[in-house]
Amino acid sequence: MKKLSSLFLSALFLTGCSETKKEETQAELFARIDTEIKQNSKGYSTLKEATETIGHRLTGSENGAKAEEYTYNKFKEYGFEDVAYQTFEVEAWSRGEVSLKINGADVKVVTLGHSPIKADVSGEIVDMGNGLEADYTANPDAVKGKIALVYINILPNSPEGLTNLHRSEKTALAIKYGAIGIIIINQVDNGVLLTGTASVTGELIPIPAVCIGKEDGMALKETLKESKAIADIHMTNKSDMIKARNVIATLPGHEIPQEEIVLGGHLDSWDLATGAIDNGIGSFAVLDIARAFKANNLQPKRTVKFVMFMGEEQGLLGSKHMVGEAVANNTIDNIKYMMNLDMSGNPIGMNAGGKLDNEQFFKDLGVAIQQQDSIYQNKFSNRSGLHSDHQPFMLEGVPILSVHSNLDRSIYGCYHSDCDDFNLVNKEHMTNTARFGTMMLYALANADTLPATKMDSETTKNFMIKNNLKEKLIIGGDWKWEK
Repeated sequence: MKKLSSLFLSALFLTGCSETKKEETQAELFARIDTEIKQNSKGYSTLKEATETIGHRLTGSENGAKAEEYTYNKFKEYGFEDVAYQTFEVEAWSRGEVSLKINGADVKVVTLGHSPIKADVSGEIVDMGNGLEADYTANPDAVKGKIALVYINILPNSPEGLTNLHRSEKTALAIKYGAIGIIIINQVDNGVLLTGTASVTGELIPIPAVCIGKEDGMALKETLKESKAIADIHMTNKSDMIKARNVIATLPGHEIPQEEIVLGGHLDSWDLATGAIDNGIGSFAVLDIARAFKANNLQPKRTVKFVMFMGEEQGLLGSKHMVGEAVANNTIDNIKYMMNLDMSGNPIGMNAGGKLDNEQFFKDLGVAIQQQDSIYQNKFSNRSGLHSDHQPFMLEGVPILSVHSNLDRSIYGCYHSDCDDFNLVNKEHMTNTARFGTMMLYALANADTLPATKMDSETTKNFMIKNNLKEKLIIGGDWKWEK
């Protein structure tokens, strides 16, 4: 067995053991975890049951409340004594009816989240390419009083080096430059439609935002090269004050319980299908990892909080609430790490976001996981992105951890769409997430010294800039520093 660093070994084994004994105990510990999960993993079966008996898990809906109760009861069933709802009240959006006509012909369409309660808009369509700031600054008045047409990703044959924006950020730019509506072209073949929020703040936007299929969108782009096109968008939606609940199961640490490691995944989904991939595979893996901690009697030094977040799809509502409460209660410094599983599966590596003090910790941990199964490739990175529940923690300087997934790329075509159902889920991949995720989480929660510490404000700012997140955070109103 390859000898691991003394720092990592001390994180896993009992004090006072010899170096040889620690190494043997390490192998036994991970082997025991691995064997138990391979035999008893419940992630796949519980997700199957939830999709069949609950359906979608839209925040604020009856289905969403059922999902909250389902996972609360599962945590209890798995042996957690401290399980709690963290209730938050917000204005939540839900879709109504929508229609789109282009030059009088009906086009298949879906509304993007946080579009207006009612909209009846008619206007000329203007092709704004990728919908990036540069596309607008080239002709600042191009969409004023008109409807912007943008591609959801970066178009083929675009200039090299472009960084894509989230659909909400593209919508914000269209609003900034005076558009009265926005049509976003999906990137998936065969007419698949995508939903998701078009709001960077989680509040209603002033213009209707819709998505059309790739084939319709590309045909429209060709039409606009030769002639004008007029769009008529009609929609009704709902926006009401609702109560939703994060579900939190707490496993107290046995040595330094005041230090907390958060493992989270968003339980909520959009309502076009059952949200099995986004984020059933992530949130129900969190549930299975929690089960594995209890089944294997894992008692790390630090407290672990297993969190099923609600409201992620509508603007990170649940995670923002949790972080906001921690800041208000002066307990944010207790949260030492946040590990997030969002559309994660079949891990082959780790991404550790934040200013690392000991990168070798994760590489040694990866070697230990590889010794259980060589399918784990020990890939490592130190970067960060946005638009998932790690974001509010990251902006407070909390180090974050996620996994490099090795999933079938074809499933991502059903992201936020009407085909995101359980038939896409791979049982082995979910089991691997629980296997390797349990090892990662335990090693982190039981480390003598954590591989990263909370960043101060200036360090956090520089990390955001290093990861090219400043522009996106400014567009979203989340840049906390002077521009």
